[in-house]
Amino acid sequence: MKGSQAIVKCLQEEKVEVVYGYSGVAIAPFYDSLGETDIQQILVRTEQNAAHCASGYARISGKVGVCAVTSGPGATNLITGIATAYADSIPLVCITGQVNSELIGSDVFQEADITGAAESFVKYSYLIRDAADIPRIFKEAFHIANTGRKGPVLIDIPIDIQQQEIGKFVYPEKVNMRTYKPTVEGNAVQIKKVVKEVARAKRPIICVGGGVHLSGAVEEIRKFSKDNQIPVVSTMMGIGVMNSFDPLYFGMVGNNGRPYANRALNESDLLLMVGARVADRAVNRPDLITENKILIHIDVDPAEIGKNVGPTIPLVGDISHIFKKINEFEDKEDLIHKRKDWIDTLNSYRLSMQEDRPKIDTDKYVDPMKFINKLSIKLPEDAIYIADVGQNQIWSCRWHLVKQGRFLTSGGMGTMGYSIPAALGAKYAAPDKKVIAVMGDGAFQMSMMELSTLKQYRIKVGLIVFSNNYLGMVREYQHYSLQDRYNMVKLHETPHLDKIAEAYDMKYLRASTQNEAEKLINDLMSADESVLCEVVVDPMDLSK
Repeated sequence: MKGSQAIVKCLQEEKVEVVYGYSGVAIAPFYDSLGETDIQQILVRTEQNAAHCASGYARISGKVGVCAVTSGPGATNLITGIATAYADSIPLVCITGQVNSELIGSDVFQEADITGAAESFVKYSYLIRDAADIPRIFKEAFHIANTGRKGPVLIDIPIDIQQQEIGKFVYPEKVNMRTYKPTVEGNAVQIKKVVKEVARAKRPIICVGGGVHLSGAVEEIRKFSKDNQIPVVSTMMGIGVMNSFDPLYFGMVGNNGRPYANRALNESDLLLMVGARVADRAVNRPDLITENKILIHIDVDPAEIGKNVGPTIPLVGDISHIFKKINEFEDKEDLIHKRKDWIDTLNSYRLSMQEDRPKIDTDKYVDPMKFINKLSIKLPEDAIYIADVGQNQIWSCRWHLVKQGRFLTSGGMGTMGYSIPAALGAKYAAPDKKVIAVMGDGAFQMSMMELSTLKQYRIKVGLIVFSNNYLGMVREYQHYSLQDRYNMVKLHETPHLDKIAEAYDMKYLRASTQNEAEKLINDLMSADESVLCEVVVDPMDLSK
């Protein structure tokens, strides 16, 4: 067996269904061996998007996403996708081809020190020097990627190692890494402390982050909130943990969140931060969330606890394990309070603190608030909605209504161009679900080449482009902070999206008024193919 065949055998042992990537000489032996199996190969049009595709697949399937590219520029192009996954703790195994082992360090054609270049953005990395190590390394890589705080693992494989003959292939049954033993079970003493403080609290609140999705703890959190009548707010990455229609859910916190959600956070007497970093977008003044309250921080990554704010009770472990224990706690009756006064207070804030939207001329433009609300209502219960980065992301966070589906976006890195490839991966993971990607015209142009990938592999998703010929979020910053001095934000009035759709043999829909928008939504919902939708919005619209 050659090294390349051993790699493929490892993927089969891990039950990998699909590999996203871009070929090249240094990775060609691997793809040659992969072609002899029934593992699906999906050829993206630029390497960054291979990682984004794998990310979308991983987030919906709950499995490790896999991507593979060639050496040099192929590998360096992948870095943005790796960094995006790292920032949001998405489990990936990223395979890169490399030049011959004896030439490493000689600055030969298409050589790049990818393990060094990506060091800040990976959970762990390997440079394979002996094909005999392939089974052990791949077993470790998948284990590292999908345990503890999840994240991308990089495996760099020289072409001669891919071609090297190895002896008997034995895939390890277990991983035993002395230096890597993530905490899964929460400390029993700390859990008892949490239960005691929750029972005493009169104004408790739960702030959920993306870690809840990653641990598969959504139902456990919903049960805990309902059983104990504790209101919930979320970070951007925690959207969808609670059904948007749940009366105990009070929206997203942070600079772009709901004022009443932020007020709830500040006025609580006990705050449970669950699977959420205390990061600047969610909490711009960490001192406020510790003032006059008990702070309980629950996360699988001990490095996140106390990094930006010191908790009263730290609890390290897998969120799903911890909340199963709490929900089954023998004295859980002590937790239960109706907390009617607290919930009534928050509901009064919800009614009184609604923000005013700028008035939109709906005969000339589409109001994104009304559009996203109507789209949300029309979408199936289990739809997957993927927001790109920019004003479209904030509009989506504020007005998309999640039922039993998922909301995906690039939160930590804020990577424009994420939505189309992520939708491609998400649809492969859930072929029977409606997948919608929403983006601005700036983000669209960063990954529109993947329309070809959608068509080639017959992947059916709905693409919605809010078109205003601006980089809207930066323009808005310049409006508020630079007295309307607009620089480097005006896009040319091209490309013509109808012609782009025609070039890729895709259905095209357009709306420039509110009435047209309703028809577009209906047509999109009934379409059984990939559709490119252009929704014209006011260039001066704001994200609030």
